[in-house]
Amino acid sequence: MSSIWVYANPKKFIDTTDRFLPWVSVLAVVCLVIGLIWGFFFTPDDYRQGSTVKIIYLHVPSALMAINAWLMMLVASLIWIVRRHHVSALAARAAAPVGVVMTLIALATGAIWGQPMWGTWWAWDPRLTSFLILFLFYLGYIALWEAIEDDDTAADLTSILCLVGSVFALLSRYAVNFWNQGLHQGASLSLDKEENVADVFYHPLLFSIAGFVFLFIALVFLRTQTEIRARRMRALIVRDRMKD
Repeated sequence: MSSIWVYANPKKFIDTTDRFLPWVSVLAVVCLVIGLIWGFFFTPDDYRQGSTVKIIYLHVPSALMAINAWLMMLVASLIWIVRRHHVSALAARAAAPVGVVMTLIALATGAIWGQPMWGTWWAWDPRLTSFLILFLFYLGYIALWEAIEDDDTAADLTSILCLVGSVFALLSRYAVNFWNQGLHQGASLSLDKEENVADVFYHPLLFSIAGFVFLFIALVFLRTQTEIRARRMRALIVRDRMKD
């Protein structure tokens, strides 16, 4: 059995992800279509929240992916720090714009959902606040990559930033458990069946979450390939300049 580290080879990574990318993309589209159409058009209104509850099919999956995207970046950054594999650093860089969009969707849909429920678009609730800080960390991470010309130095500094930002990723995930006060509801999905949403909302929600997961994987594969090719191009340009 070959080691997982063979995929640290850029060519091996591109060849492998090229084979999986079409399948992952199809799964993303299928799951999203099923989950969103089922959820928005074939589920009843909630007896307390009315039709507003249906925003759950965008809010919950995007919030989960916003947090897990950062955790994926954390793992990739740790691999870079320990093993110095360039593909891992580029994968973390590739995931950041996807994660920031997911975070923005979660914040926007949360505000739309919260306004009729809480009577306000925003509250300095522990989970909302930590999520906003996570969004700012995403922006800082992307800006730091763009501000530093040397790729290895940028990878080192952004990896450190990722480690610090991971505190807020975890706070975003577990804030409701840490602080009982606050407007934000408990988790929509839980190992405790009594805390889950009703089955009529639960099953289409699972399809929506699966769709967001496959979409994230497909986008990270595609963007990582782009980052690898861009790095090769920069190396070729530098080599040609040295020859001249």
